[in-house]
Amino acid sequence: MSPSSRTFGFFSFLVFSLFSFVSSDDLQLLLKLKSSLVNSNPGVLDSWKLNSGAGPCGFTGVTCDSRGSVTEIDLSHRGLSGKFSFDSVCEIKSLEKLSLGFNSLSGIIPSDLKNCTSLKYLDLGNNLFSGPFPEFSSLNQLQYLYLNNSAFSGVFPWNSLRNATGLVVLSLGDNPFDPASFPEEVVSLTKLSWLYLSNCSITGKIPPGIGDLTELQNLEISDSALTGEIPPEIVKLSKLRQLELYNNNLTGKFPTGFGSLKNLTYLDTSTNRLEGDLSELRSLTNLVSLQLFENEFSGEIPPEFGEFKYLVNLSLYTNKLTGPLPQGLGSLADFDFIDASENHLTGPIPPDMCKRGKMKALLLLQNNLTGSIPESYTTCLTMQRFRVADNSLNGSVPAGIWGLPKLEIIDLAMNNFQGPITTDIKKAKMLGTLDLGFNRFSDELPEDIGGAGSLTKVVLNDNRFSGKIPSSFGKLKGLSSLKMQSNGFSGNIPDSIGSCSMLSDLNMAQNSLSGEIPHSLGSLPTLNALNLSDNKLSGRIPESLSSLRLSLLDLSNNRLTGRVPLSLSSYNGSFNGNPGLCSMTIKSFNRCINSSGAHRDTRIFVMCIVFGSLILLASLVFFLYLKKTEKKERRTLKHESWSIKSFRRMSFTEDDIIDSIKEENLIGRGGCGDVYRVVLGDGKELAVKHIRTSSTDTFTQKNFSSATPILTEKEGRSKEFETEVQTLSSIRHLNVVKLYCSITSDDSSLLVYEYLPNGSLWDMLHSCKKSNLGWETRYDIALGAAKGLEYLHHGYERPVIHRDVKSSNILLDEFFKPRIADFGLAKILQANNGGLDSTHVVAGTYGYIAPEYGYSSKVNEKCDVYSFGVVLMELVTGKKPIEAEFGESKDIVNWVSNNLKSKESVMEIVDKKIGEMYREDAVKILRVAILCTARLPGQRPTMRSVVQMIEDAEPCRLMGIVISKESDVKIKEIS
Repeated sequence: MSPSSRTFGFFSFLVFSLFSFVSSDDLQLLLKLKSSLVNSNPGVLDSWKLNSGAGPCGFTGVTCDSRGSVTEIDLSHRGLSGKFSFDSVCEIKSLEKLSLGFNSLSGIIPSDLKNCTSLKYLDLGNNLFSGPFPEFSSLNQLQYLYLNNSAFSGVFPWNSLRNATGLVVLSLGDNPFDPASFPEEVVSLTKLSWLYLSNCSITGKIPPGIGDLTELQNLEISDSALTGEIPPEIVKLSKLRQLELYNNNLTGKFPTGFGSLKNLTYLDTSTNRLEGDLSELRSLTNLVSLQLFENEFSGEIPPEFGEFKYLVNLSLYTNKLTGPLPQGLGSLADFDFIDASENHLTGPIPPDMCKRGKMKALLLLQNNLTGSIPESYTTCLTMQRFRVADNSLNGSVPAGIWGLPKLEIIDLAMNNFQGPITTDIKKAKMLGTLDLGFNRFSDELPEDIGGAGSLTKVVLNDNRFSGKIPSSFGKLKGLSSLKMQSNGFSGNIPDSIGSCSMLSDLNMAQNSLSGEIPHSLGSLPTLNALNLSDNKLSGRIPESLSSLRLSLLDLSNNRLTGRVPLSLSSYNGSFNGNPGLCSMTIKSFNRCINSSGAHRDTRIFVMCIVFGSLILLASLVFFLYLKKTEKKERRTLKHESWSIKSFRRMSFTEDDIIDSIKEENLIGRGGCGDVYRVVLGDGKELAVKHIRTSSTDTFTQKNFSSATPILTEKEGRSKEFETEVQTLSSIRHLNVVKLYCSITSDDSSLLVYEYLPNGSLWDMLHSCKKSNLGWETRYDIALGAAKGLEYLHHGYERPVIHRDVKSSNILLDEFFKPRIADFGLAKILQANNGGLDSTHVVAGTYGYIAPEYGYSSKVNEKCDVYSFGVVLMELVTGKKPIEAEFGESKDIVNWVSNNLKSKESVMEIVDKKIGEMYREDAVKILRVAILCTARLPGQRPTMRSVVQMIEDAEPCRLMGIVISKESDVKIKEIS
């Protein structure tokens, strides 16, 4: 080896030795940190190893300074999980940046975070931590703090902000912190450019000091409990680009001078109680997105909006706006959508909103618009939703509208349109809903309608269509609703309709149809309602209809002959006006001469009853045996090793709870476990649910009187159970029951909730404890419960689906304020049920279960909406979901549907205990219930819309149900 080589080698060794000396401590600390991430994404930390040639400075995500000291650790978006070791990190004295955002890290942040005194940048956002965030006043160099959406709870240490005067970004949103008034410490952070406090329990008024934060570019305090007016000092924030205050209780007008915020590009104050006109916004020419929906704004839309060069979306729905839409609206930008529904707007539709060819949705329902649809929209190839129902629009629909290739909804109902549906409709390959009801459309339907193969809902009622019904309807395999009543259709009902295997609602009443009823209709597996009344149909009633389970059957006022099938005889009134029919059981019909078949059917019917009774008796014996076994199991709890996990401040210990789990404290039993009332030494009352762990399944017999679940469930505690309970523990809402803690052992799980002294809504309406609830109280219960479900569905990144919404799971406090209870537990327990996917198991309670549960594994929040609709029907009618008077295989939804034939029949089903002066108000809520219980999930509103509709259903407003002389209820669909 040459001398020069030896010199170079020695120099390299010296440098490496010095480097190792500087970084050896950091190396050991990082390796210790790695060991805590046992569930980390494979491969991410492969470079973190002892013999790494470059030391810790070569580790993935690690940055060092010139001396080899670690200054930054950036492991964000790495798919990491496990409990992060903060004690190791905080020993790295030179660390200035720690970025862990968008992972699945868990654990509690230790108080020794205070040792991270060099930190300038801390990002723990979008993780699964637990417990409170510790005091951090020692981090006086901090400039960026991201804690958003990380499941922190408890009291946030606002006082620590007094030392963090250099903060530029403060992002705390989407954490279930304890409620706190807008913290004064925040308005002293004068260097802030980004403030995100949405959905972290901020209450009270926005302080005037907000105007001191003159560097702010982004201000978000949405999904909170803010009250009062927007302070006038906000106009000092001249650099503000984004302002989001939606979903609060703000009142008043936009402050004078608000229009001076020239840099605003995103403004969202939707879902508040703001009022006044929009004149202050006319000078905000840089707006890209303007969201003002669900307020009380009035006056005209400023014509300047039509000159905004950057505005791409505009939501103004559910206000009191008047006058015309600016005719230049959307013509200067890549306009995306407009929703100005539910106002009092007049004048024509602006013609150029799709001028740049980017528009996706035009929603102008429930206004007073006039004129015709502009021809310019026939070239809007990006349009997905075209909804202008309930206006005074007229003229023929431009032919190209029918065939727009990406259109999913055409909703032109309740206008004065005329003319035909053109053959262009065959080009509408993505069209799902075609609603033309209550117009003056005419001519024959084109056979080409079968080319719109994605159609699921076709509503053509109350028009002037004529001619034959196209046989091409049979090509629409996904069609679920076909309403053609009150037109001039003639000829036969196409036999091909029987190929629409998803059809649930078929209404062809009040036409001039002739010929026989196709036997193929009896092969429709999901058909729920069949109305062929007031036609000229002849021949026999097909025996195949006997196989259907219909909530509505109406064949009245035709020319049918022969015997009424025995299994259809329970549909009283469904066959009137057919003098050629006979029956052995319907007294109002002539008796059939050849009755041998009828006697045979009667014998079969009796045998079915006997066989069914034997099954019920066997089930009852099995049920009593299990109850006896359960009682034996409940005698004692094993006092083994208990683990308590708290989610709120507690004034009790696990011993206080465990010692109270005894028979004399038992107050309820359900499919998920027993419930006990616990009284603490200080008099505070708690409810404790005892979930037994078992290797065998437990069965809860159907019991309509107690509204218990119908599931078979395996109630084992697992890591998935703990994770889901952790998620539920983060829920903070006035209308969701408080979960204080969980206490677990190898054999049992105890969930400790707040105690609600007035029991459940089921008790108040149906049990021996029932109370004479006035309408005001029932209304408050409906609204509060709806808000609780809205929070579960919309308050998180993904919906928390309850899956067992019912009146017995709506608990009432001493003031009859409602709390949603038992949310999520059905899903949790099924996830442990022998490895079965929970969406493959029918969860819920008879009478509340959405129809799609029976034939679909796609379960989402719309199932909760259906169940909540049933609860609303209970509140309005006072009836249980299942009553003997409803008839065999019928529930309250079918019963209500069958009683919507006239205004008198609707009023008749309202609970007699509701005072006369409130009966029409109750019918408004019944309207909401009908929308919620639509058979198709896609036709049900979201819980956010349900809340809005209930809030609108107050005294002195018009009824939302219009009773027509055709014995059919017309319900305006909410966009």
